[in-house]
Amino acid sequence: MPTPITTDQVEPGITTVTVNAPPVNALTVRGWFDLADAVTAAGRDPRCHVVLLRAEGRGFNAGVDLKEIQRDDGFHALIGANQGCAAAFSAVYECAVPVIAAVHGFCLGGGIGLVGNADVVVAAEDASFGLPEVDRGALGAATHLARLVPQHLMRALYYTASTIDAHQLHHHGSVYSVVPRAELDQAALEVARRIAAKDTAVIRAAKQAINGIDVQPVHRSYRFEQGFTFELNLAGVSDAARQEFLDNGGGR
Repeated sequence: MPTPITTDQVEPGITTVTVNAPPVNALTVRGWFDLADAVTAAGRDPRCHVVLLRAEGRGFNAGVDLKEIQRDDGFHALIGANQGCAAAFSAVYECAVPVIAAVHGFCLGGGIGLVGNADVVVAAEDASFGLPEVDRGALGAATHLARLVPQHLMRALYYTASTIDAHQLHHHGSVYSVVPRAELDQAALEVARRIAAKDTAVIRAAKQAINGIDVQPVHRSYRFEQGFTFELNLAGVSDAARQEFLDNGGGR
């Protein structure tokens, strides 16, 4: 099966990493690891000055492929999905060059992990962001949602599994700009060009410096959250919640 992750150097210094996993860009275990590898490899390429993370289809990302987890009689797919998400989120955060996320449509679950760890977020007017984890019997990515909105709003969104739109995130300063859907790729590319035009040695050092002064230990806090997901699965709560979601047409 071909990977849903593709990489292209669209202009000198600018590498795009595109997710295309119909119908909703919910990634399998392999998909998450492939995404991590693609982002890491792009950053290691000296010709790359900035990475543009984008998606095709109806939305940016709908998180993990729940059908893959439900097909597994054990916990291998669940563990793989958790490890794959952690790897992909870390790859965005640790990428040697800045990562710009171009977001359209829905950005849910794992999508929040990617966007929350990105350096710059450009969003289409139709973009919405949220964590439906509690409705799926899981926990995770509150770490990354807290990088997009203030603490109390994060808690309200998390407990209610509600979404927030791009204009609201722009108000909070976590989305750099909001543009019509048809202009998203061009708007993100324009930001990428501005970064790519800088001395890449300086920008790469700046990425390390900014990560080094980050007050939030993003990797550790996310893995802490995941521990409660495992507890819920062992207790039998998560499987029923996932199945109910799928039975009601989730992921179509």
